[in-house]
Amino acid sequence: MPDTLLAGYPVVVEQAVAWGEMDAYQHVNNVVYFRYFENSRLEYFRRLDWLAMQNDTGVGPILATTHARFRKPLTYPDAILIAARISEVGMDRLTMQHRIFSRRLGVVAAEGEGIIVTFDYARSVKAPVPDELRRRIAELEATANHAF
Repeated sequence: MPDTLLAGYPVVVEQAVAWGEMDAYQHVNNVVYFRYFENSRLEYFRRLDWLAMQNDTGVGPILATTHARFRKPLTYPDAILIAARISEVGMDRLTMQHRIFSRRLGVVAAEGEGIIVTFDYARSVKAPVPDELRRRIAELEATANHAF
């Protein structure tokens, strides 16, 4: 089932739900979902080799906004698949979508989205998305129909 629910996402990270991520209501605290999104976002950037590009260009990512829609509560024990894809590349920003699949429940537990601005850290200003980054994103997104 994760094959169909995560189709179209080129980056999928699997991890265990930790006991300490649960709150007093015995489910994973809402803040933790944003950490899950971050894990897949950073893996996406790693596959782009954005850090090396940032060292050359000075342009790196900065998260401008993020939000989540909670569909089913996650609990310990569970293994989750955290997916990421870029749905839109603008002049100076990327829209990244996330989806969290629960192996125990067999459903999508949460979905989210973030806007990542390309930022020139030396000048402290937004910067255009580099053409090379656009190329790498297109290349990575083209791998999205693989099976898990």
